[in-house]
Amino acid sequence: EPAILANCHWGLGVADVEEIDRINIFAATMLAMTRAVAALVGQLGAAAIEVVLVDGNLTPASRCEGWVWPARAIVRGDASEPCISAASILAKEHRDRLMRAAAAEFPHYGWERNAGYGTAEHLAALRAHGASPHHRRSFAPVAAVIA
Repeated sequence: EPAILANCHWGLGVADVEEIDRINIFAATMLAMTRAVAALVGQLGAAAIEVVLVDGNLTPASRCEGWVWPARAIVRGDASEPCISAASILAKEHRDRLMRAAAAEFPHYGWERNAGYGTAEHLAALRAHGASPHHRRSFAPVAAVIA
């Protein structure tokens, strides 16, 4: 990660738990991508963006208000495109920092180990302790414990 931060231009986009619950995980992913590119454009200017490479089979084009850049979706792009690989590393490192901070606040969910995924440990803690403010209410196991 330090080499990427030092040698690349990058932007970070995040959608919070309330947004994910309100618009769904797919739309929130498109929104976060839009925010990331907008942050990069804020640093470099719009003219610097020729095409945005997106890992997956869909781009935010016509799926997210505010997306105005040419884009190309590449399935498994993180394995074939260095810029997508770098973006994936930055995103995962940021997510891991957020999860460690959340784990310090709510230690029983094991977020520093499971990164929020529905592991057996996480699901057991959810049943035992209920949902935290960091849990998506639209996620079925969370909805089950708050119902």
